[in-house]
Amino acid sequence: MAGKSAETKRFGERRDAIIHAASALINEVGVQATTLSEVARAIGLNATSITYYFARKEQLVVAVYEETLSLMERIARDALAEKDPAARLRRFLAEHIALRHRIRSGERGLITALSEIRSLDPEKQAPLLSHYRTVVETIGSFFGDSDDAEIRALYLARAHVLMEAIMWWPVWSLRYSTRDFARIEERMFDILAYGLPASAGAWEPRELSGDWRTSEELNPGQNSAFLRAATVMINQRGYRGASVNRIAKSLNVTKGSFYHHHEAKDDLVLACFEHSYDRLSQVQIVGRDLDADYWTRLTSVLHELVDLQFHDATPLLRTTALQALEAEHKDDVVTRSNRLARRFAGMLIDGVADGSVRPIDPLIASQVIMSTLNSAYEARRWAERFDDPEIAIRTYVSTLSRGLLADPEKI
Repeated sequence: MAGKSAETKRFGERRDAIIHAASALINEVGVQATTLSEVARAIGLNATSITYYFARKEQLVVAVYEETLSLMERIARDALAEKDPAARLRRFLAEHIALRHRIRSGERGLITALSEIRSLDPEKQAPLLSHYRTVVETIGSFFGDSDDAEIRALYLARAHVLMEAIMWWPVWSLRYSTRDFARIEERMFDILAYGLPASAGAWEPRELSGDWRTSEELNPGQNSAFLRAATVMINQRGYRGASVNRIAKSLNVTKGSFYHHHEAKDDLVLACFEHSYDRLSQVQIVGRDLDADYWTRLTSVLHELVDLQFHDATPLLRTTALQALEAEHKDDVVTRSNRLARRFAGMLIDGVADGSVRPIDPLIASQVIMSTLNSAYEARRWAERFDDPEIAIRTYVSTLSRGLLADPEKI
C-alpha cells in the first residue's frame, strides 16, 4: 500500500513537472512551437516518457491552461475573502507579485498567457472559457454585488481591466529588479484603486481627426483587407487559430493570393503589429498636440483608442499575439510597445506638472493604460449592451478616470 502511495506521488510530481515545463515553453515560444520533445528535453526525459502522461500535445496544453486558471481562481478567491474592496485589491496584487518574485528566484510558475485557448478544438476550449469566466466573475465580486444592470456591467469592466493588468505585468516587470517589487505593488495599487486625474472622474475628451479609422465606404486594397482580416482573426482565435486558410477564406480568396502578398504568416502578424502601432502612435501624436491640459489630451487619446477597440472594423491587434512570435521579432514588437507606453508616460509627467494628473508613477501608469487598451477588444460584446456608445466608453475608461474603488453611483 505504501509502495503504491509513493508511486502515485511520483506520478503526480512528474506530471506537475511536465506541466510546468510546458507552461514555460508556451510563454516563451507559443503553443505551435511547443513540442513534446522540447518539453521532455527541458526536464531530462525522452518524448516517449511524456506520452505516458499526455498522449497528445493538445492534452498537455489543456492541462497547462487548467492549472493556470485554477491558480488564478485560487488567488482571486483568497482575495475575495478579505473584508472590503480595497483589501481584496491589495491581496490580489500582492499574491500575483509574490508569485512573480518566486518565479524570478527559480520557482516554476503556472501563469501562462491564455491568448491561444480559442485556437483549441471547440470541445476543449469550452470548459476552459467557462473557467475563465468564473475567474473574471470572482474578480468582479471584489467590488460588491448589485441588482442594477449598469453597476454589474461596471464591475465586470473593472474585472477585465484588472485581469489584463495582472497578465501584462510579467512582460513589463522584466525591466525591474525584484528589489523594486514592493514599491511597484504600492504604486500599482494606488493607480488601479484611485485612477489618474487630479480631479476624480474628470472626463471631457475632445474629438480627434486622422486617417486611422477604417473607411466603410471604400473597398480596401487586398493588402489592407488581409491586415484587417488577420487582425480580427488573431484577436479572436489567437495566433495558431488564425490559419492562412481561415484568413483567405474570410476574404473569399485563395491561399495563393495570400502568399502573393506575404511570404509567411509571421510576416503578416508583424505587419498587423506595425499597422496597429502606427495607428496608436498617430492618435497619441494628434492628442498630445491639442491645446489643452494634459489630462484632457490623454482622455481624448483614450476615448479614440477605446472607440477603435469597441467599434472599428479594424481593431488594434491584441498584444497577446506576441506570444507566438520568434524571439527576434518579439523583442522588436515589445520595444515598440514600450516606446508607445513611454509616450503615455510623458503625457502623464506633463499632466502632473500642469496639475491635471495627480502624482503617480508615470512609467507604471503607462503600462496600465496599455493593458487597459488591450483588454478593450475583449469587451466588445460587453460594450454592445449599451444603447449609447459614449456611455460604454466612459464606463470602461472610468477604471482609469476614477479608479476601481470609486463609488459606482457616481460614474
